[in-house]
Amino acid sequence: MKVGVLAVQGAFAEMEAYWRAQGAETFEIRQRADVERGMDLLALPGGESTVQGKLINDLGMFEPLKERIRGGIHVFAACAGLILLAEKIDDPGRRDGTRPEKWFGVLPVAVRRNAYGRQLGSFTTVGTFDGKPNVPMTFIRAPAITAILSPEVETLSSFDGKPTSVRWRDITAFTWHPELNATA
Repeated sequence: MKVGVLAVQGAFAEMEAYWRAQGAETFEIRQRADVERGMDLLALPGGESTVQGKLINDLGMFEPLKERIRGGIHVFAACAGLILLAEKIDDPGRRDGTRPEKWFGVLPVAVRRNAYGRQLGSFTTVGTFDGKPNVPMTFIRAPAITAILSPEVETLSSFDGKPTSVRWRDITAFTWHPELNATA
């Protein structure tokens, strides 16, 4: 399996290490030409979604990535990657009065950025993921899935009554960081 890892900001090194540990060949997506390379799966790492979105747009990668995603490439997204994919951002707005941007808008969920608190509010818990019990789940300034917008979206894990990972078509997305625990 060949995995392209978005490598403009965030935990892309950890995401690459995770996929190499699964036996995959990885490469970094840093420029538009990298989006066109052959890959079986696109990995969108955690980090800062606004920065990632701005960089992929500034680097001319936004439309080609969106086209690949809409074309049915398998996508594995953690934290900020989930925010980039979400159809709706539920944040109340920023201090300057603007609302957060919706990026790809291809995953039928609504999310709230930093819903579990700031950096100091980060935590690890154990839960059930896709039927496997006792899976460690690391939440770092994690978003929350506030609504599932299609009956086709499958919830793979939950915490405190909220979905924390979902699968829809060829997309698997997490509010937590499976690449930090190498268990998902």
